[in-house]
Amino acid sequence: MQRRTLLAALPALGSLPVLAHHGWSSFDQDRPIYLSGKAVKVSWRNPHAELQLEVPENLALPADFARRSLPRQTAQVDGAALLGKAKVPTRRDRHWEVELAPLTRMQAWSVDEIKPGTALAVLGFTFAGEQGEAVLRAEYLFVGDKTYGLRSSPA
Repeated sequence: MQRRTLLAALPALGSLPVLAHHGWSSFDQDRPIYLSGKAVKVSWRNPHAELQLEVPENLALPADFARRSLPRQTAQVDGAALLGKAKVPTRRDRHWEVELAPLTRMQAWSVDEIKPGTALAVLGFTFAGEQGEAVLRAEYLFVGDKTYGLRSSPA
């Protein structure tokens, strides 16, 4: 009886929405995007930590942004070039879904669990042409006076 119930339920499972996990290749890595604001919702779990970021209406790139120092990572990331090419998004969404790193990497960087209400900034990548949902894959995370590289572990 249980087997028949399970088999009858399988077709219905195919119609449920699937939670998407986006690899780096889904994002336009030639166009780094800067966001800052306040974490509204946070999901601190694998496959990667995520948060919803509420950005101000007048989002602007800090004047000294291109001169910020960045931590070294084990992956080859040209952080200085990314900072120099950083832009604010052209779309005007006030809420962005931000994909961070897997929890093991967040722990390697000693990132404290982000709580709703935390002010932070991120530099990362959106889908090509900023099409689709307002999603940003974070390359660097800025919380207070700390900067974390999220592509790989600390060097």
